[in-house]
Amino acid sequence: MVDVSQHELVPEHIPIEGAELDSVLEEYGLDRTDLPEITADDPALPEAAETGDVIKIVRDSRTAETSISYRLVVE
Repeated sequence: MVDVSQHELVPEHIPIEGAELDSVLEEYGLDRTDLPEITADDPALPEAAETGDVIKIVRDSRTAETSISYRLVVE
């Protein structure tokens, strides 16, 4: 079986919590449930990701060095 999360085209998926998560939510004036969703069975998620976690996705960007987005893990 191939681990697609390690493929070079899959952006980095990083679970965040605590002060970092609070800072992000405050900066954008959001609640955790306002974030876009990603399903818990998405193959790009880290193995430790659980429902309710927030994932920081870091992509390469043509116009900026990187693009960062956040997703809430749902069932």
